[in-house]
Amino acid sequence: MLRWDNDELDGTIFHELAHQLVYVKGDTAFNESFATFVQNEGLREWRQSRGLPPQDGHARAMDDGFTRLVLDLRARLQTLYASGAGEAAMEAGKQHEIAAFRIRYAQWRAHDWPNDHRYDRWVAAPINNARLLPFGLYDQWVPAFTALFERAERSWPAFYARVRGLAREPKLQRERSLQAWLQHQPEGAP
Repeated sequence: MLRWDNDELDGTIFHELAHQLVYVKGDTAFNESFATFVQNEGLREWRQSRGLPPQDGHARAMDDGFTRLVLDLRARLQTLYASGAGEAAMEAGKQHEIAAFRIRYAQWRAHDWPNDHRYDRWVAAPINNARLLPFGLYDQWVPAFTALFERAERSWPAFYARVRGLAREPKLQRERSLQAWLQHQPEGAP
């Protein structure tokens, strides 16, 4: 962490403090999406309050693109796992999908981000299900929390009250409410 830039460190602090405000046991997607929204919006407001320019959109755009690539790999592997193939075919298929992912990554990076190698080490390391799992969890509901924040007129206390209301709902109802917010249909949301 000592080597992180200020935005990375400040954002992590906002993220971790968000978990202290609202945390729902057993709902990783909710918890991480909420904390990621607080991190992003908190960092934006923090920079603005200090007269700093908005955060470089380059890093966020690359992160989003990389996440899409990894989620695509995850979906391809899920299809393979559901195919009922034998163990040897499953392993060969998995290695084929990972190799194809690495090629797609290299093409994407060379085309869109030729001077940015931040994910090269991650891609080169062994890829397994545990390394793929976090992708999507941290941002699945971020757009829903963004809509909630806007509905709360960008008031943190009002936003936190709405989020706490969601946190008290049973998981299935909470997911329905978040889906409604995600689809910009806040009528059924808190």
